[in-house]
Amino acid sequence: MAESLTITDNRSGETIEVPIVNGGISATDVKKLLGNVWFYDPGYTQTAATSSAITEIDGDAGILRYRGYPIEQLAAKSTYLEVAYLLIYGELPTTEQYAQWKHEIIYHTFIHENVRKRFMEGFHYDAHPMGMLVSATAALSTFYLDAKDIFDPVSRDKQIVRLVAKMPTLAACTYRFSTGMPFIWPDNSQGFAENFLKMMFDPWDHLPWRDPKLAHALDLLFILHADHELNCGTAAMRVVASSHADPYSCTRTSIRGRRSSRKRPTTSSRSPGRTRSSTSP
Repeated sequence: MAESLTITDNRSGETIEVPIVNGGISATDVKKLLGNVWFYDPGYTQTAATSSAITEIDGDAGILRYRGYPIEQLAAKSTYLEVAYLLIYGELPTTEQYAQWKHEIIYHTFIHENVRKRFMEGFHYDAHPMGMLVSATAALSTFYLDAKDIFDPVSRDKQIVRLVAKMPTLAACTYRFSTGMPFIWPDNSQGFAENFLKMMFDPWDHLPWRDPKLAHALDLLFILHADHELNCGTAAMRVVASSHADPYSCTRTSIRGRRSSRKRPTTSSRSPGRTRSSTSP
């Protein structure tokens, strides 16, 4: 027998039975009886805005799963770029798909020279790095006009690749500017984490950033922070996207959101295989 709740309106004596699905009840069903009553939940502590099989977090039980894969297995057997592919496309990439995915990311790590010279260098010398980062992210929509074609799946995938590839470059750029250091262009002969470290802290000879253990630790941190359920940032991005804004404006809003915890339906555990195709540059 399916689980359900029986709700009685004591004002009228009317009763309604509402089914429990995936641990929740539908507001549409409740509205049939309580159409003039609002649920006041400013912290979203007991409200589900969507259902998703992307991420499951249970901090008390020490559980973090991406697409059903336990985080400890992904951390042990996969790279951040593989996990990013998994979150976006639903499955870990094959060897061929991963090679193509990495190629596309590398192709798009550079930013337009005018982003750096006419935009980034226009900030005041003591501007906060996060303010520069969110502004630069939104500004990308003025360089990639095809981002407005949000209903074109090919265009959307291209913007996804651009965002994954360019965020380390922009983050390193804003950090360097905030410390008065010159901008360093990406070095795509390096791995994803190594490239970020180099853009952040070069010259390498003066700091111990060549240590592969450090790059591996950073890659693990990227994996652990790759997705955090429907937190404040992702909720803000969904709201902005509902107005059909371009991905760069939505991402800018998401970056500004603070982290918080939201429950999502549990997904089954799976084992990651080693190392899907994504887009052309």
